[in-house]
Amino acid sequence: MLLSLRVAAIVSMMAVVASTSVMAQTTGTIPPPAPPSQLSPPPTANQYSSNEIIDAGHRFFGGVSRDLAGIIEKAVSQWGLPNGYILGEEASGAFIGGLRYGDGTLYTRNAGDVRVFWEGPSFGFDFGADGARTMMLVYSLPQTGAIFNRFGGINGSAYLVGGFGMTALTGNNMVVVPIRSGIGLRLGANLGWLKFTDSPTWNPF
Repeated sequence: MLLSLRVAAIVSMMAVVASTSVMAQTTGTIPPPAPPSQLSPPPTANQYSSNEIIDAGHRFFGGVSRDLAGIIEKAVSQWGLPNGYILGEEASGAFIGGLRYGDGTLYTRNAGDVRVFWEGPSFGFDFGADGARTMMLVYSLPQTGAIFNRFGGINGSAYLVGGFGMTALTGNNMVVVPIRSGIGLRLGANLGWLKFTDSPTWNPF
């Protein structure tokens, strides 16, 4: 009988200790949630989000677009969200100096789509000839007609991720960021410029 009472007392004490432990765990201070990762700002009415640009690029570049997201995020981190982008193709070839020609379509959120052509010299220590699909992010475009201008290269803007190369050009308070992929990808200084026109021309000047 005495043994039974002792066993019952021990079981009761263990139950009290266990319930106290559970209460301590459930009523303790809950650590604050980890801060959310830093995201790009939401687009305005006429801007494109990073995801929209990445999706358009994936459809355009196809199977070679694995590293596209990284280079677009790099562009967004430096220049923000674009309010237009160009998809097209270009051909160029140079060693020390050469020419570049291309054509494509300028897409905007609410100002329509426009066919564009571009041409220009490319100076710098370039290697090889290339025929490349090209995506260009366009920043601070006030109207579609403003793209028909000359844009000069920004020193130190070259960037490479996998099979993609990025440079930047500026003119009339706008920035154009060509993202290229293709055989003979250029990694040179590319200190030339591009001139956008509404019709093809062989005169880069």
